[in-house]
Amino acid sequence: MKRTRILSAATALAGAALLAGCAMGGGQPAGPVALDPDAKLGGEITVWSWDVAATALERLAPEFEAEHPGTKITVVDVGYDNAYDKLSVGLQAGSGLPDVVTIETDRAPGYLNEFPNGLVDLTPVLGDDEADFDPFKWAAQSDADGALKVAPWDSGTVGLFYRSDYFAEAGIAPDSIETWDELVAAGEQIKAKTGHTLMSLDVATGGGFQMLLQQQGQGLFDENGDITVNSPEAVEALTLLQTINEKGLLKNVTGWDGRVTSAKDGDSAVTPEAVWWIGTLQGDAPELSGTYGVTELPAFEAGGVRTSNSGGSGLAVPAQAKNPALAAAFIEFALADADTQASMMEHEGLFPSYLPALQAEYFAAPQEYFDGQPVYELFAEQTANIPPIVFTTDNAKASDLVANAVVAAVLNGADPKQALDDAAQQIATATGREIAG
Repeated sequence: MKRTRILSAATALAGAALLAGCAMGGGQPAGPVALDPDAKLGGEITVWSWDVAATALERLAPEFEAEHPGTKITVVDVGYDNAYDKLSVGLQAGSGLPDVVTIETDRAPGYLNEFPNGLVDLTPVLGDDEADFDPFKWAAQSDADGALKVAPWDSGTVGLFYRSDYFAEAGIAPDSIETWDELVAAGEQIKAKTGHTLMSLDVATGGGFQMLLQQQGQGLFDENGDITVNSPEAVEALTLLQTINEKGLLKNVTGWDGRVTSAKDGDSAVTPEAVWWIGTLQGDAPELSGTYGVTELPAFEAGGVRTSNSGGSGLAVPAQAKNPALAAAFIEFALADADTQASMMEHEGLFPSYLPALQAEYFAAPQEYFDGQPVYELFAEQTANIPPIVFTTDNAKASDLVANAVVAAVLNGADPKQALDDAAQQIATATGREIAG
């Protein structure tokens, strides 16, 4: 029986899905690993993460080690583009994984379904803190029995990052833009005045399609688990992406590194992205301080929703971990503490799922990188406005097929409705699900 889960607030929807290796579901331990929250801590663990998330954990590791003499935390940046291939292969084989892994929220249900004993139940260590975490994140990363398998870390509320210098040169006030049509028109003016494209996207991984779809209150499936990738809202989202490309306002890039390089090079005027993009900019492009601002995502129609979700992640302990007790303790230290979570916001731009951390003064403070704008207030205000969507364990498989439809329409000029109809039929064939009527 297929399970569906309705997720509200900042439901994470990352672009590409690499869970194909999970399909066979073998290689798991014979039974679940039981944590003892009172276990004596010692020895060492290895943690896999990427980008600023890895930077944050590496920064926090010495503090944890100082509090727990005789322990050693080694953080490895495995790179985003390789992380899920490695995780899928390791879970399938039952070996080769470290003590702690990073898993994005949208991918968690697929792993929990295919590898029910592949990740350790963290409830014995974190269960008493459940009320202090964003409820949607806790539910999204727990299994059907309510066992927390992936501890909530950061959320992915979306805003519109913009190059204030490009807008100023084109004579456009960013706050005056309320709809996507107005942003496209502004993009044409910006390109004419500055030569820069409107936005840089990795079209091969879906080009932000699911973010645009969620903004309209739609996921890839409805509340019955039926396929909705060819809904009117989906067609409108894909038509928007196609239009941006046809007007010469899109720079197509490849992978995470391509997106970061494009931002550093100043290729485009805007980046519709989650709050965690702040950390990426500060970490990878410090030289651009003072040239960026943030406003709400444009709505599809005046008065419509002006945010969505992109990304968000958690930390998990594979059942094959050599030191699960120490791994769980490090996760508790990093994610269930207001000071450490606030510090990750301040230093790496990781927006907490741990609610007490949001009381820190930092979240209302002006940010020098953004020319003194208190950007985190905007994201905090918009988080409650993110539309709920339906998420199923087939989202990963559907995401790959939808990405192909995005490529067909945006890069190859296919009719958006036909491309999405074809994707819906392919998803139905691959999953056995019905297409919504």
